[in-house]
Amino acid sequence: MSDPYQEALSQTLIERAFRERIVLVGVTLPPHSDEETDASLDELALLVDTAGADAVATLTQRRDAPDPAWYLGKGKAEALRRICLDVDADTVVFDNELSPAQQYNLEKLLGRTALDRTAVILDIFAQNAHTLEGKAQVELALLRYRLPRLRRGTKGAFSQQGAGIGTRGPGETKLEVDRRRITRRIAKLEGELRELGRTRENQRKGRERSGLSSVTIVGYTNAGKSTLLNRLTESGVLVQDRLFATLDPTTRRLSLPGGEPVLLTDTVGFVRRLPHGLIEAFKSTLEVASQADFLVHVVDAGAADPQGQIEAVHEVLDEIDADRVPELLVFNKADLLEPATLAMLIADHPGSLAVSAVTGEGLDALLRTLSDRLRALSRVVELLIPYENGEALAMVHREGEVVSIGHEESATRIRARLSDASVGRLRDYVCGGAK
Repeated sequence: MSDPYQEALSQTLIERAFRERIVLVGVTLPPHSDEETDASLDELALLVDTAGADAVATLTQRRDAPDPAWYLGKGKAEALRRICLDVDADTVVFDNELSPAQQYNLEKLLGRTALDRTAVILDIFAQNAHTLEGKAQVELALLRYRLPRLRRGTKGAFSQQGAGIGTRGPGETKLEVDRRRITRRIAKLEGELRELGRTRENQRKGRERSGLSSVTIVGYTNAGKSTLLNRLTESGVLVQDRLFATLDPTTRRLSLPGGEPVLLTDTVGFVRRLPHGLIEAFKSTLEVASQADFLVHVVDAGAADPQGQIEAVHEVLDEIDADRVPELLVFNKADLLEPATLAMLIADHPGSLAVSAVTGEGLDALLRTLSDRLRALSRVVELLIPYENGEALAMVHREGEVVSIGHEESATRIRARLSDASVGRLRDYVCGGAK
């Protein structure tokens, strides 16, 4: 009788045996430090693992500026070639962005595929895109990235038909097509995404008409955003301990302690130096953050550099014009830290909270704080609603927080805290100004 554990272990070993062997390369340029390069290379190793490959060696160099031909110096490039031979590497991945010419020169010298961080992230997105819009966004980013590299024809790394990093995703078997066909495909995808964007805009307007506040969860990839959404709303969103497990935004209804409902949305995770082309392609998806009433910024409290992750998220938020949206910083995975370490994090970021989406620790405080912050963003208005218009009175109770209520001869006088959208729908009954 076969042993299921042994069979699973054997299958894992077989899969590992066929994974790509990767050499990682990092170049420290001013004003960055060697420590920053090491931390970025550690993250690149995680990205490579997520893409389905193994980092088997690492090479670093400090330079004042990239070499125009190799990015590395010529001597280091020769050392890299020897390392690749020693470890029998399939591919070299640079943490820095390579130009098409540098990529081409390196592949000629090394005799193997040379990629950069952008290619690895695009490859992961290609593996994880499942919806129609997500697949179109990834394909658009891939084609924009590959277009200037087509001149290498069938001899380049992207012409291979295997399953290596940089070869997956929509269009990987069509790399010998000419520039006109690629350009036409890009134009077609842009048109499809504009149409999908209009559909998303109509959905957003529908949610606005509901009068519910919108709260978007943002944060670094693998910080626990989907786990938090599941814990708060019991939504059953995919949760995996891997980078970029979730690409498509998910919206669920959440009731706050005061009874007021809000719409809570989980978004794609961010990462250091998220490719600009990917941000452009996913702009319609990322707009959910810029159009939100409030952001819950989830941070992995146990990360090696939580401050660096916070700054990386803020860079992306700035790029998508979401930096103006009020934000609540939430340190997740509090159960994994010593109390003293956690206290220092909170002290360094006044107004932040510590929670554990897994154990539920701190979630009550999170909901209370979120309710208070949203309430502070709304305004108190006074309305006089005739008794015969019960629907308007029901709307006030449904969409806002009643502060006081009184009854007059022919109408109900009510003071309530309402969003601007709700005030607009009830403007015929408003008799007091905002306070």
